[in-house]
Amino acid sequence: MIEASQSVAIAFLMRVCAEAGDGDGAPSALTHISRVFFAGERVFKLKRAVIKPYLDFSTAELRCNACARELQLNRATAPELYIAVRRITRQADGLAFDGPGELVDCVVEMQRFDEDCLLDHMAERGALTLAHMDALAQSISAMHAKAEAHAGGAQALARVLGMNETAVQQSFLSNDPDCDILLRSMKDLCAHNAPCLDARANAGKVRRCHGDLTLRNIVMLSGVPTPFDCLEFDEDLATIDVLYDLSFPIMDLWRAGLPALSNALLNRYLDRRDESEGLSLIPLFIAMRALIRAHVAASMADDKPKSKEEARSYFQLAQRAIEPCAPALYAIGGLSGSGKSTCAAALAPLIRPMPGARILSSDRIRKALFGLPATMRLPHDAYSSDISARVYALMRGYAGACLDAGWPVIVDAVFDRREDRAAIQAVADERGLRFSGFWLQAPMDILQERVAARVNDPSDADLAVLAAQAEKLRQAAPAQLQWRKLDASQPAPEIARQIANS
Repeated sequence: MIEASQSVAIAFLMRVCAEAGDGDGAPSALTHISRVFFAGERVFKLKRAVIKPYLDFSTAELRCNACARELQLNRATAPELYIAVRRITRQADGLAFDGPGELVDCVVEMQRFDEDCLLDHMAERGALTLAHMDALAQSISAMHAKAEAHAGGAQALARVLGMNETAVQQSFLSNDPDCDILLRSMKDLCAHNAPCLDARANAGKVRRCHGDLTLRNIVMLSGVPTPFDCLEFDEDLATIDVLYDLSFPIMDLWRAGLPALSNALLNRYLDRRDESEGLSLIPLFIAMRALIRAHVAASMADDKPKSKEEARSYFQLAQRAIEPCAPALYAIGGLSGSGKSTCAAALAPLIRPMPGARILSSDRIRKALFGLPATMRLPHDAYSSDISARVYALMRGYAGACLDAGWPVIVDAVFDRREDRAAIQAVADERGLRFSGFWLQAPMDILQERVAARVNDPSDADLAVLAAQAEKLRQAAPAQLQWRKLDASQPAPEIARQIANS
């Protein structure tokens, strides 16, 4: 990396900040490619004059072009944040914004926001929730739906791997005895998945994405998770598989010690965009995202004392992400109120690979079948035997697709009919994979209490439905249940641990 002097432009921006009441004698924030200055209600983002394996900001003209591209791209997702590109020019009496004189540098002018609303800050203080993950999945899936499809595939991803390898080898990480093993393993994974990568590109799954969708580049604005600061300096690096784009926040959440939220983000996104055939790529994509953060942190080691420790942490996460594992099918059944969905959510992140199992919920599948949000109630006829048969058939189809992609699956439904239990087991048996069936049971008063207390829940079952389920199960000779029975009055994490250790 080289960095030319930008001291004159920095001094000018510091004066702008001071005049706005925010100057303290130092740049407000520093990243590996930018300096960010706060000036009252405005933010000025200056590209650092650096050359890296993946970008060249060495001249004022190149930085100005990158600022213009950043403004154009980010207005698509965060128009309220991005205001203008401001040229820093040399005048007779000093520097000024947008004067007729010589171009000295360039900045992107932005609207200032509360940094506490950045998702990485929210993660640090434990403020992120499952509801945030649902909203984030909606934002990302909508962004991907609007993005333009492009060519790509295995060859393009191999080039990205090559750039990452160069960046890693230029850092202290190359001294790690496992470095060559990790880089080789990622290349092997890319080669092994080449047919899937190419097929997804041909199917329009490679798009002009955000490209740098870290938690620090997503902010809550008016209650909506809003991506900003997308990758603007290299179209190839941002023209990627949509699952590669999604893998950045998934990886960030996992590293932040929030595996349940990481898993929830994957599942809520897949509920909206069926990308089951691409699940085999997730371990490689997460490892690549972690390795990017590793070499970026390593490049900042001289500026930030903790960057070396951070780089090693990301490096180790990349290693864990690609550890091999075998897919399996877990079925969780029980009457309404037995905690099937809560248990599935607790179990999913305990199942490898990172970030855990795909959860297929009959309630969510039924709502999607009618084109409705998961928490919107359906009419009574949406629960006819014909519709239910279709829901269970869709569940089996989705489960099979995930298993074929090498991904573990949890199916969550009542499963009160013997035929449905046999059919879901057959999905695993036909593939020679492990199947585990679990039946959650609890006293009726506990089930009734839970059903009555539901608010904004994907399940529409009420007390009358619960009573009908119980009577139907009684008449169907529950002794025929071959699945392992578990006490549903226990906390869901405890039930999940029992299943994961079985």
